[in-house]
Amino acid sequence: MTPAKLPSKINFCQASNLALDWALANDPTVFLLGEDIADEEGGGVLTVTRGLSTRHGTERVRSTPISEQAIVGAAIGASLVGMRPVAEIMMMDFAMVAMDQIVNHAAKLRFMSGGQTFVPITLRMASGVGGGTGGQHADMYEAMFAHVPGLKVAVPSTPADAYGLLLSCIFDNDPCIFVENFVSMFAHTSSMPEPGYRVPLGKANVEREGADVSVIGYGHPLVDVRKVADKLQLEGISVEIVDLRTVAPLDMDTVLTSVEKTGRAVVIHEAVKSFGVGAEVSARIAESLLGRLKAPVQRIGGRNSPVPFSRPLEQAYMWNAEEIERAIRLTLRSDVPLNPSEASITV
Repeated sequence: MTPAKLPSKINFCQASNLALDWALANDPTVFLLGEDIADEEGGGVLTVTRGLSTRHGTERVRSTPISEQAIVGAAIGASLVGMRPVAEIMMMDFAMVAMDQIVNHAAKLRFMSGGQTFVPITLRMASGVGGGTGGQHADMYEAMFAHVPGLKVAVPSTPADAYGLLLSCIFDNDPCIFVENFVSMFAHTSSMPEPGYRVPLGKANVEREGADVSVIGYGHPLVDVRKVADKLQLEGISVEIVDLRTVAPLDMDTVLTSVEKTGRAVVIHEAVKSFGVGAEVSARIAESLLGRLKAPVQRIGGRNSPVPFSRPLEQAYMWNAEEIERAIRLTLRSDVPLNPSEASITV
């Protein structure tokens, strides 16, 4: 059961909406819960769930009180009796209120039951630096969740991947964190995939082949990486782009194959640089390929600060195309010592 007419192009908002619609239509155990997600309340703060309660009923698209603990706790309880809940946590920052439920219950129940109990919940949460929403609405905590054994974390960079990754999360038997970027929610489009299309969790995508340097990332920063790659191509610099798509599980096989080919790597994410996913990826590259690297691995991430509300300060906090280009060019220099501390370009 699918909508009568599907669009040829979709943005991120439509991707999530259509994936949720397909899941609700094709599996009676799927239901949605979250603050203001029913049509009577507007279909969610970002309108991702607009139209779904009208189509599937408020029993399956349930607006909840403003209580992240209750939302996640109810989702976990429902999953233990055979349901596949998709819970919306309006902003990623707000998930901190429910960390006991997420970390000590959802992530551990399968392990602590000896594999007898599954927790097939999906937690959708939005974030995004660059939208002027300030320090309590724009943080990326994907590394925090990826650090918890038992959780899977997906961060799409295209609407088509958002559609496929969300469906894979919904029908996975482990708890999944699905990160939506509200800054790019309506700004970028992809071709509409086939109804029911899925992107495997834990499988990175080499979206652009290259020979000189591998740029590894996920989510919104890849928008600028693609632009820089196009610019450098005109100079004969060949950039390979590896979109991780999921940070847990982490597909290091694809990353290492790429970096072994190019000999150089730049890792980028929008979260704070310190202790981020980029540090993990860089460490694993160094462990496996140190003797074969042509330059130190470069990392790009947010500054070590809460996300500023001021527009100029927020721009100073986050990555930009110039920083990406500078990092790539640094890896191509022949005089760069193989000592990351001497070659660092970000703080």
